[in-house]
Amino acid sequence: MRVLHTADWHLGQHFLTGQERLTEQRRFLDWLLLAVQEHGVDALVVAGDVFDTTSPSHAAQELYYTFLVQMQRTGCRHIVVVGGNHDSPTLLNASRQLLRQLRIHVVGNVPAEPAEQVLTLDRADGRAGLVVCAVPFLRDRDVRLALPGETPEERQQRVRDSIAAHYAALADHENVLRPREQDVPVLATGHLYAAGGEAREGAERDVHIGGLGLVGAEHFPAAFDYVALGHLHRPQVVGGRPHIRYSGSPVPLSFTEADDRQQVLLLEFAGAGAAPSITALPVPVTRRLQRFHGTLEEVEADVLAYDNAAFQLVAWADVLVHSDEAPAEVQRRVQAALQHQKAQVLAPRGVRHQRATEAPDLAATVAPQQMLSDLTVDEVFARRVAGLPPERAAALTATFGELRQLLAEADPAAWGGPDA
Repeated sequence: MRVLHTADWHLGQHFLTGQERLTEQRRFLDWLLLAVQEHGVDALVVAGDVFDTTSPSHAAQELYYTFLVQMQRTGCRHIVVVGGNHDSPTLLNASRQLLRQLRIHVVGNVPAEPAEQVLTLDRADGRAGLVVCAVPFLRDRDVRLALPGETPEERQQRVRDSIAAHYAALADHENVLRPREQDVPVLATGHLYAAGGEAREGAERDVHIGGLGLVGAEHFPAAFDYVALGHLHRPQVVGGRPHIRYSGSPVPLSFTEADDRQQVLLLEFAGAGAAPSITALPVPVTRRLQRFHGTLEEVEADVLAYDNAAFQLVAWADVLVHSDEAPAEVQRRVQAALQHQKAQVLAPRGVRHQRATEAPDLAATVAPQQMLSDLTVDEVFARRVAGLPPERAAALTATFGELRQLLAEADPAAWGGPDA
């Protein structure tokens, strides 16, 4: 079986001050259709965060469903989609009965029956080719968080144990054990933050309630020949184990991802008990996210020298100038350079200015002044509790996370999800 692992599409994302990403995302999906056909992919696995919010636009939903229909012409026999923390389980699951007739298997949240998470995908000759333990983002009701009187450390350990137990139960399911005896490989999905993975501060790190639920590579049972993860946007191996991987986001979603590799992973399984061969397929980047940080002279020169010819769409730039010049002069000179590049570069949030005397050693500067719109909900809350004793801050953060998830599940339309 040939399987393609991808995740974190975030269809419908709006960038910073409102620029939409559908053009870039449509071009990625067009490329993905060709890649599936070219490489003879038997099954496509999407490990969560199909959409960017729990209430995606009609245009984003149309992009998703159009892609699923177009996939029917590629020769790919199966598609497996699991929900991420940005996705609405209700929205994903609404069409699953219909999509199942097209060999599209959707698991938006943890179903009542464990057997519904264990999928047996057949090959062209009708024989079983792959078992998929389709695990979506595990929400608080799935791991049963609230116990009175627990310390943050006790809660973290219990959540970790609950997540590990969920995977262990699936690995011991008869629908997994029986095919493995017949040399059928097993793939598991996950949408979480695994220890050993490099997470950026904020939403990626705090995917579970209050940042809890961190699991390690050792928590995934040996019965899984490959673990296809989503949530962290940088492609990476977990815990030094090549068969446990994040594919990363195929479209860079923020300036912090500007230098990441955009890719999907092609897996080829030979049988049970052995990791598949893994090939990274680079995704063409159609829009460059470019940083221009430095002194006024450095930024001015870098903007003027920038060449966007390798990319199909105008670049979006993050511009930060360290200078003691008057703000009006900084704005005038940088805007003149940007105007010179008007067909190539757009600075979505304008030119940010920091006085050089505030940062005498630019290399040692940790973080420039940020606007509220630059921060996630989790980052704002983390700053509010930063001065409290660590135990108090951890307890408040855990409670805040639980409240956010309860609100999101009670009324997804009114609350844009865990990272709105």
